[in-house]
Amino acid sequence: MLTTPLLLALLAGCQAAPSSEANEAGAQTRPATMDAVAEAETKAEHEATEPTAPTDFASWLARFRREARAAGIGEATLARALDGLRYRPRVIELDRSQPEFVRPIWQYLDSAVSPTRVTTGRERLDAHRATAREMERRYGVPAEVIVAIWGIESNYGGNFGNFSTLEALATLAYDGRRRDFARGELLAALRILDAGDISPERMQGSWAGAMGHTQFIPSSFEAYAVDGDGDGRRDIWGSIPDVMASTANYLDRAGWHAGEPWGVEVRLPDGFDYADTELSTRRPSHEWAERGVRTLDGESLPDFAAASVIVPGGAAGPAFLVGPNFRAILRYNNATSYALAVGTLADEIAGREGVVQSWPRAEQPLSRSQVREMQRLLNQRGFEVGAPDGIMGPNTRRGLREFQAAIGTTPDGFATLNLLERLKR
Repeated sequence: MLTTPLLLALLAGCQAAPSSEANEAGAQTRPATMDAVAEAETKAEHEATEPTAPTDFASWLARFRREARAAGIGEATLARALDGLRYRPRVIELDRSQPEFVRPIWQYLDSAVSPTRVTTGRERLDAHRATAREMERRYGVPAEVIVAIWGIESNYGGNFGNFSTLEALATLAYDGRRRDFARGELLAALRILDAGDISPERMQGSWAGAMGHTQFIPSSFEAYAVDGDGDGRRDIWGSIPDVMASTANYLDRAGWHAGEPWGVEVRLPDGFDYADTELSTRRPSHEWAERGVRTLDGESLPDFAAASVIVPGGAAGPAFLVGPNFRAILRYNNATSYALAVGTLADEIAGREGVVQSWPRAEQPLSRSQVREMQRLLNQRGFEVGAPDGIMGPNTRRGLREFQAAIGTTPDGFATLNLLERLKR
C-alpha cells in the first residue's frame, strides 16, 4: 500500500472523519482542500483562547531528541530543527475540533471548481506549460491534472499554510490524537532536513503537517518527491518543476493509466440497480453499457477494464462512470468529492465541459449527529449498519438502500431529512 499522502483525516478531521466506512479506496483520508483547513483555523481562532504550553513538553522534546539522534539524525540538524521548538496550542485545538456540519458535494465543487480557479488554472498552465508537458511525458499524467491538484491543494500556492511543520508535528506527537503517527512524520521531517532538501525555516505548511504547494506530509515527501529542476534538492515550496514532478510521480506510483480519462458523466437507465453504485463494484465498461449506462452525448463509454458507477448526489443528481485514474486520485486523497473536483477542474482547465447534470440543491445535508441518529434507527429497525459514527460510508448506504426499498422509494442510499423523518415514524 502506498504511503498516505498529505493532510490525513487521522489527524485533521476537517473534511472526513477517520472511519472504515469512509476508507473506500483502501487508503487513509484527509481534508480535501486547504479551504477546509483555513475555515477550521479561523473558527478555532475565534472560539478558543490559546492555553499555555504544558510544562513537560520540554522533557518530551528532550527524549525525542535522544531518539532522533539514535535514529541517525545529525547533531547539526537536531540543533537547527529542535532548539527553541515551541508547543503550538492552536494545533491541538484544530486536531480536536470536529465540525458538526459538512458541506454537500455540490457546494464543495462550487468552491473547488469555481470560475476563478478554472481561469487561474489555465493561466498557471500557460505560464508553466513546458514544465507541465515534460512531466506529462515523463510520468503519463496529463498536465491539466497536475495543475488541478495544485489548484485544489493550495490554490496554486496561495495558501499552503504558515505553520512550522516541525512545531505542528512535535505538538501532535506530544499531545495529539494520533501521537505515534505524528512522531513518525516528525522523524521523517528531520530526515528531509538532514538530506538538505529544505531549511527548517522554510518547512512550512498546514497544522496537520502537510507541506508545500501540493501538500505532502513528510513520509510522502520521502517516498514520492522528485527533483524536477535538477538542482539536487526536492523543493515543493519554491520550485514549480519539483512540485509538478512530485505530484505526477505520486499519481504514477498510485496506478495512473496514461491515455485514459479519470471518468465520464453518464446517464443511467430506468430501473438501474443503485446497489451497484459503489466504488467497490467494478466491471468492464462494456458490461456497464450492456446494463444501459450511456454517456450524455451518446458516444461510447471509455474503455475501462475495471469501472465503477457513482452517484454522489443520489438518483436525483449526476452519475459518473469512473476508472483506474479516479482511484489513483483517491490515493492522493480518499474523498469522492476531492477526486471529482480534481477531474472536473482538470477538464475545465483543458477546455472540456464540467458537470452537466443538475445537483439536488434543494436537499439539506444531514449533520453528523443526524447521521448518527439515522444509523441508530436503521440498526433499530434491523437494517444493520454497524456502530453509529456519523459517517455516510458504504455500510450505512447499504442499510439505507434496504430501508428505501422497504418503503417503496428509489434505493439510492442518499441520506435526506425526509428519510430521517420516515425512520422516526
